Amino acid sequence: MEKADLLIKNTKVYNSYLKCFMPADVYVQDGRIYYVDTRQENALSPDEVLDGSGCLMLPGFIDIHMHIESSMMTPVSFGERAASCGVTTLVSEPHEIANVMGVQGIHEMINGAKDSPIDIFYGIPSSVPSTNESLETTGGVIGFEEMKHLMREEGVVCVGEIMNYRQIVKGTEMEITKFLDYLREEDPQAVIEGHCPSLIGLDLAKFLFRGIDGDHTEHTLEEIRQRFENGMFVELQEKMLKPEILDYIIKNNLFEHCCFVTDDTMADALLEKGQLNYIVKKAVEMGFPLEEAVYCASYTPARRMNLRDRGTLAPGRKADFQLIREQAVSDFEPDRVFKDGKEIFCKGETKRQLKPYGFPTEFYHSVHIDKIEAEDLEPKVPKSRGTVKVRVIEVRDGRTQTREKQVRMEVENGHLKWQKSGCVLAVVLERHGKNGNIGYGFVTGNCLKRGAAATTYYHDHHNLMVIGADPEDMLIAARRLIELQGGICTAENGQITAELPLPVCGILSELPADDIGRMLGDVRRSLENLGYEHYNPIMSLCTLGLPVSPALKLTDCGLIDVEKGAVVPLVIEES
Repeated sequence: MEKADLLIKNTKVYNSYLKCFMPADVYVQDGRIYYVDTRQENALSPDEVLDGSGCLMLPGFIDIHMHIESSMMTPVSFGERAASCGVTTLVSEPHEIANVMGVQGIHEMINGAKDSPIDIFYGIPSSVPSTNESLETTGGVIGFEEMKHLMREEGVVCVGEIMNYRQIVKGTEMEITKFLDYLREEDPQAVIEGHCPSLIGLDLAKFLFRGIDGDHTEHTLEEIRQRFENGMFVELQEKMLKPEILDYIIKNNLFEHCCFVTDDTMADALLEKGQLNYIVKKAVEMGFPLEEAVYCASYTPARRMNLRDRGTLAPGRKADFQLIREQAVSDFEPDRVFKDGKEIFCKGETKRQLKPYGFPTEFYHSVHIDKIEAEDLEPKVPKSRGTVKVRVIEVRDGRTQTREKQVRMEVENGHLKWQKSGCVLAVVLERHGKNGNIGYGFVTGNCLKRGAAATTYYHDHHNLMVIGADPEDMLIAARRLIELQGGICTAENGQITAELPLPVCGILSELPADDIGRMLGDVRRSLENLGYEHYNPIMSLCTLGLPVSPALKLTDCGLIDVEKGAVVPLVIEES
C-alpha cells in the first residue's frame, strides 16, 4: 500500500471551495496535503496517525496586514504566540523599526524571523518617514533606491501601506511616487497596500489609479461602499467590525474581496485575547457566517498576497492547519496547530524556551538624549501676561483619530497656566540624535487626568513623548526612559508606577511574550487609574504623534494639521 507521512482521521475538514465542513481523513506527505479522503477508505498507509474525532480541521489562519513591532516583541516570540492562536502565516511590515534604524532595521527583523515556528513574510516600508522631515524626525529614511533593493529580498511579498495619501492625491513628487512609477513598468502585478482614511470620490480614484488597491483603515459605511465598488481589497481590523459594515458585506456577498487582519496587536491584548483568531471570533459573534469567516481568515488573504501554496486544505497545498473542538469552534482556540505537517502547538504543553535573537550593539543604544531638565518641558509663549487661545488635541474613546479643539489659557510671567484648563501637557523630544527638536502640545478629552506617562514607542517616528498633569511626574517618567534606553512607563506622586523596558531600538523587548504582556497590562491599568478612558489607551497614547492619522497630532516638530500636512502654531491668537 502506498505510504504517507501523517494521517488525521475522523475529522471534519474545512473545504474552502464549497465553504463547508466535510467528514474526511486527511493524508500529509512531505509537508503538504496529499489526499483528502471524503470516503474514508483507508487508501494509504501512514507512518503516524492522529485521531481527529470531535475536531474540526481548519486551514492555518493568515494575517496579511500587521506589524510585529506593535506587540513590542521580537519576531520569534511573536511567531510562537501567534501559532498558539492558529496563525501559521504572517505578512509583517517593519516600518516601525525602519523609522529608527532604516534598512538595517528591516534586515534584522527579517533575519530575526528565521527561527520562528510560523512563516513570516514582509512588506517593504514605503513611507519612512510617514510624511517628511519638516513634520517629523526619524532615525532612518527609506527612499526609492532602498525600496528597489528591498523588493528583491527573499520573503518580501508586497509594498507596505502607503500612508502619505494626501500627497499622493495631490500628485506631489515623492520617493514613493517614483517607486510606484517604477513598479508600473517593472512589476505591474506587485501587491501594493494602502492607508487612506476618509478618501472618497475622485480622491479615492486618484489613489487607486496609482495601483494602491488595498486598505485596512477605519471607515464609515459610505467610505467602505466606495472601496468595494471601485475594486479595492478591504482588510478588516477590529475597529472596522461595525454592524453596518459587516451587514453590507454579507448582504452583497463580498467575501471574495475582503479578509480579516490585526494591524496592531499590543502585547497585553495578545496575551489576554489572542491574535487573528480573536478578530474572527468577534466577527462571528456579530453575525458574520462562520464558514465565511474561516474563508476570510485563510483563503482570501493568501490570494491577496499571491501565496497560492497555502490558505486551503487541498492536495499540493501546505499542510498548515489547526484542530479545534467542534463544540467550541466559535471560540477559535485551537487544541493543536501544524505547520508544514509538523506540530508547532499543543494546548497544555509547556512552551519552548526560545533563545533571544542578538541584535547589533547599536540597537540597544538608540535614545540619544543626554539629559532633560524641567525647563525643557515648558512651552514658550510670546507674551508675559494675559490670555491666549491654543490648539489642543482632543482624544475620544472608540477612535485613535483625534480632533482639534481650541482652549483659552492664562499667561503669567511668560508661562501658560495650563494646569487648570482641563488639559494636560504633552512634549515630544527628538531622540535619534539628529537635531534636538522639542515639540509642545496640549491634550484633553478621554486622556489621563493625573500623573504622567512617557513612551519611546510613539508612531511612527518613535521619538520620546511625555504627557502629564504634573510636571514633576513628567520629568521623572522621561528620565526613566532615557535611563532604560527606551520603553513605556507611568508615574504619579513622584514615583514610577508601571513600566515596560524596550531596550531594542526603544520599541522591542526580548522578554518572553507572557512577561511582556503582563508588564504592558500593568502599564495599561496604570493609565486607566490615571484617568485615561479609552478602549485601547496604549494605542491611543502611542498614536498621538502619527501625522498621517486625522486630525491634530504632535511630533518633535510641533503640532501637525494632518489634512493640511503642515506644522501649525500652538498659540492661535493673543488678547
